Amino acid sequence: MNSVNRIRSFVRRQGRITPSQCRAFETYGEHYILNSQDGKLDVGDVFGRQADCIVEIGFGMGDTLLSQARQQRDKNFIGIEVYRPGVGALLANMVKQDVGNIRIYNEDAVEVLEHCIDDACLAAVHIYFPDPWPKKRHQKRRLIQTEFLSLLQKKLKIGGVLHLATDWEHYAEQMLTTLNATPGFKNGMADGGFSPRPETRPLTKFERRGIKLGHSVWDLLFIKS
Repeated sequence: MNSVNRIRSFVRRQGRITPSQCRAFETYGEHYILNSQDGKLDVGDVFGRQADCIVEIGFGMGDTLLSQARQQRDKNFIGIEVYRPGVGALLANMVKQDVGNIRIYNEDAVEVLEHCIDDACLAAVHIYFPDPWPKKRHQKRRLIQTEFLSLLQKKLKIGGVLHLATDWEHYAEQMLTTLNATPGFKNGMADGGFSPRPETRPLTKFERRGIKLGHSVWDLLFIKS
C-alpha cells in the first residue's frame, strides 16, 4: 500500500474563494463536511439511514454530483474534492436546491479511501475528467494507475460499478488498458471497449461546449467481479 500512498488524487489548488462560498463553509460545513481524522465512516450514522453509497472523486464545482444526488435521493453520495471554492459552491447549491443526501471530504481521496471507507461497502465510484497530465514526463502523476484501481476495487461491493470519463483520448486508452489488467474488474461492455454515456451522468457545460467543437468524451464502466 505504500505505493498507493505516494499517489495524490489531485494537486491541491487553493484558488480564490468567494464571500458566498466562504459563508457556505461557515454556515453548513459543520453538518455536511466530514473529517478523515475521525476515522472509519459510519454511513448509517452520518446519513441517518442505510442506502447504497456512491463516491465521486474530484467533483470540481459539484454540478454533476449535485445533479445525480438530486435525481437519486434514495442513495447516499460522498464527494471528495481538494479544491476549497468547489466545496463551498457545492455546499451553497445543496442548500439552495434542498439536496441533503451528500457529504463531503475536502481532502485527498487516497487518504480518505484508505482510512475512512470500509472495504466492500460502495455501490459505485465515479471519477469524471481527472487531470490528464498531458505532458509525457508528467503522466506518472495520473490518478488512474494499477495501485489506485486496486484500492478502489477493495472498496466496491461485488457488482459495484467504477465509472470513469475523460476527454483525453490517450488517457482513455491508458485507463482501458490498465483496467483490463487489474484483477477483480470486468468491463461492463460486452465488446470490451468504451461505453456510451449513461443517462445518469449529466453533461457538464464544458462537455457540451467541447461536443459543439467536435471533441470526444470516453466513458468506461467496469464492474467488481
